[in-house]
Amino acid sequence: MDPNRIIQALKGTIDPNLRLAAENELNQSYKIINFAPTLLQIIVSDQVEFPVRQAAAIYLKNMVSQYWQDREPPPGEVIFPFNIHENDRQQIRDNIVEGIIQSPDSVRAQLTVCLRAIIKHDFPGRWTGIVDKIGMYLQSQNGASGYGSLLALYQLVKTYEYKKAEERDPLLAAMQLFLPRIQQQITELLPDSTVFSVLIQKQILKIFHALVQYSLPLQLVSNTIMTQWMEILRAVIDRGVPPETLEIDEDDRPELVWWKCKKWALHIITRLFERYGSPGNVTKEYFEFADFFLKTYAVGIQQVLLKVMDQHRQKHYVTPHVLQQALNYLNQGVSHSLTWKQMKPHMQTISQEVIFPLMCYKDEDEKLWLEDPYEYIRMKFNVYDDHAFPTTAAQSLLCKAAKKRKEVLPKMMDFCHQILMDPNSDPRKKDGALHVIGSLAELLLKKRAYKDQMELLLQNYVFPLLNSNLGYLRARSCWVLHSFSPLQFHNELNLRNAVELVKRNLIVDKEMPVKVEAAIALQTLVSNQEQAKVYIRPFIRPVMQELLHVIKETENDDLTSVIQKMICEYNEEVAIIAIDMTQNLAEIFSKVLQSDEYEESEDKTVMALGILSTIDTILTVMEDHKEITQQLEGICLQVIGLVLQKPIIGTVLYCRKIPGKGSGG
Repeated sequence: MDPNRIIQALKGTIDPNLRLAAENELNQSYKIINFAPTLLQIIVSDQVEFPVRQAAAIYLKNMVSQYWQDREPPPGEVIFPFNIHENDRQQIRDNIVEGIIQSPDSVRAQLTVCLRAIIKHDFPGRWTGIVDKIGMYLQSQNGASGYGSLLALYQLVKTYEYKKAEERDPLLAAMQLFLPRIQQQITELLPDSTVFSVLIQKQILKIFHALVQYSLPLQLVSNTIMTQWMEILRAVIDRGVPPETLEIDEDDRPELVWWKCKKWALHIITRLFERYGSPGNVTKEYFEFADFFLKTYAVGIQQVLLKVMDQHRQKHYVTPHVLQQALNYLNQGVSHSLTWKQMKPHMQTISQEVIFPLMCYKDEDEKLWLEDPYEYIRMKFNVYDDHAFPTTAAQSLLCKAAKKRKEVLPKMMDFCHQILMDPNSDPRKKDGALHVIGSLAELLLKKRAYKDQMELLLQNYVFPLLNSNLGYLRARSCWVLHSFSPLQFHNELNLRNAVELVKRNLIVDKEMPVKVEAAIALQTLVSNQEQAKVYIRPFIRPVMQELLHVIKETENDDLTSVIQKMICEYNEEVAIIAIDMTQNLAEIFSKVLQSDEYEESEDKTVMALGILSTIDTILTVMEDHKEITQQLEGICLQVIGLVLQKPIIGTVLYCRKIPGKGSGG
């Protein structure tokens, strides 16, 4: 196979004017024996231009993922589909680890994906040699060889990460050899905080995490070995970060290798505590280990994490992921008397000076609200968003501590009450106080000492802020009313006020994040309070119109369930506006499907399904109104036409249901 011919074709794929011809050339060549190994030679060659090496790596990755596995002919056919020839596969197996060692990062990333696919299909059956090869390079004194072998080992461990314990024997046999080596290596490297040393340490921690995070192999990791690893993890979390990292922009610091290394160490210890080290919460095979973990490590590790809390409290930089995992570890510690005894003296300080500030409105929130309120809404409703990580973890820790440890709730409520009572309090602190109280709503409504005070708290502090000149306080106040929507109101006037204020925030407010929170609050009040349902009945048309407007503007899928619940609550009133609503929903559906980001965005698919489900709800509640369902049929056919042009997962079910209902079937 002539490498120059392939190089020229790959070069052509980068040039828009030559791309079509170049792709045709490659499509005619890829089935020829020796094509795939030649790609690997091009990838590792320093004589070839870097963009061509990248293109070759992507092409090889696609070939391996599609054509490595042996495939049978489709039913009724005799011709076997194309697979990479076994001679070519052997050449790639013989050279891919070296390719990973020799290649620069962006090319190496493609080759590690290839390696994972090969291991998945060929190890241990066709390729036991991978273990010897990794072992050879692990012992190398050459830094690149050592690092490349760790990347290869990581792919081996990742292949078995989520397999059942009884299916992991080939991996565990290999790790009998590798685990002591990588443990010795990281122990020797710990005092060295240079970039490359810490990069290797991080890779070793990622391997250990993949080994233990789903199934802890106690036959491999004895208590003695675990003790050595826990010492390593404690040292990584406890050590300082080079002071020059403070010169890096704060947004870029989480990507620095020193912080990433800490992040992985924290991932491991938090996972060990949650899954294997928490007596009373573990499966039978981990009973002894859980007892040992709690008595031997839990307090010592927690001591280091209390230091992390203190660093953050004193405004020393800590990355969001590190802070989140530290809070998650403390969350586990709350449940056990041994760890709680150590945490208890610090809990008030942590609550008021770490958790509380995380729950307040921040500069980055303000910036996003002003620059892109729709992105602000998406971020606030996505608990997996990076911005939400420490705040969600802080909220969980507070709720757990307040529920499990009786002294936490009164102190935190007093603290929040003082802020709300003081007319000169910073508005952002008022937001934080309401965030705390709303987060504790479920607990407060169960406690006799508090539940009767909640109506007064809403009346005195929440209702006035629904008219605040600050949008974020109006939004927060709506959220608090949503949190307390099951409250039993003693004064009907207070319930009427709550409903009226939230309705106004939905219909009249100009700030979209306020409208979204108001919509959810209004629906939960209507669902939980019979009288609220009565108050809203005369206004159902403007409420529904505004809900549709907010859905159209924000494409927030939480609001599709809000509108569905409102339709079910007011099915008679909805009959008058059912046709307009369905037409609106069809227009929103069309807009979502035709947006540029539709193909890439999972959120858009979820939103599209939510709209279809809402149309289905309208059809269901209108089943007895034949004259309306007949008019809805035309709109539904438009929607089905759109789906057939651009099918989406899950829509077939709705498409089957919709015409049946629309035609009275």
